[in-house]
Amino acid sequence: MKILVCDKMAEEGLEALARAGFYVDYRPKITPEELLRVVKEYDAIIVRSRTKVTKEVIDAAEKLKVIGRAGVGLDNIDLKAAEERGIKVLNTPEALTNAVAELTIGLMISAARGIHKGHLHLKKGEWIKGELLGTELAGKTLGIIGFGRIGRRVAEIARAFGMKVLIYDIVKPDGKLLEKLGAELVELDDLLKRSDFVTLHVPATESTYHMIDERRLRMMKKTAILINTARGSVVDEKALVKALKEGWIRAAALDVFEEEPPKNEELLALDNVLLTPHIGSQTREAQVMAAVGIAEKVAAALKE
Repeated sequence: MKILVCDKMAEEGLEALARAGFYVDYRPKITPEELLRVVKEYDAIIVRSRTKVTKEVIDAAEKLKVIGRAGVGLDNIDLKAAEERGIKVLNTPEALTNAVAELTIGLMISAARGIHKGHLHLKKGEWIKGELLGTELAGKTLGIIGFGRIGRRVAEIARAFGMKVLIYDIVKPDGKLLEKLGAELVELDDLLKRSDFVTLHVPATESTYHMIDERRLRMMKKTAILINTARGSVVDEKALVKALKEGWIRAAALDVFEEEPPKNEELLALDNVLLTPHIGSQTREAQVMAAVGIAEKVAAALKE
């Protein structure tokens, strides 16, 4: 059987597929037009976030049995079309947990202390020590929206910093886990009003689209910092720009955007926002775990 790998993938994952006895066609720069033309030849395809597996692609895939996503989000795959064709869709959410959680904490610290500002100004020969009066994480309240794997890992790290943790999730977490983490389960609006830092860890769905909008941004403390390493669509960027310009909140740190790469010039021009180019999963360890994990899952599914 033939497997098409459409995006960049760690060598360890490719080797795992080859050891399992599959023919692997590695085409990390394949275009949408090329994919549509050749997908009929493959029993499985593996993607990351770059390649879009649309209904058109799925309809053209005559032999396709499995779609593997090396990562968490499945918003680049038409799940309904795959289900209608009986095609399995697999991903590796467990592989990226620690990488995204660590970036979240890193963004919190950098935004709270103005590390990014200090760096940029020093590169220009400017000593702005007096302008960088930051705040510490210890003793502050962190609101975590979405309490899946990443949210839980963020909570663990935050507790080690001496933070108080508030949780909001549509699924009620296990009480023993909350007790272990010293976390409090609250309603979303309550979390926004009480938190010094708010971090998002929810998928992109109809119900989470613009979850953080103008109304909710206005609820937050003027000293609050918003962190988003989930999906750009969860935050209304126009409302966020307004909030940052008018001082409804102190700052934001974003790894994801409504459009990637971002083209919102107002957002890019603000000095109270820290931006990174969707690097949540971009660690060597996470990429190897995701590649090997999806290789094993796809191989097992094809052999069933």
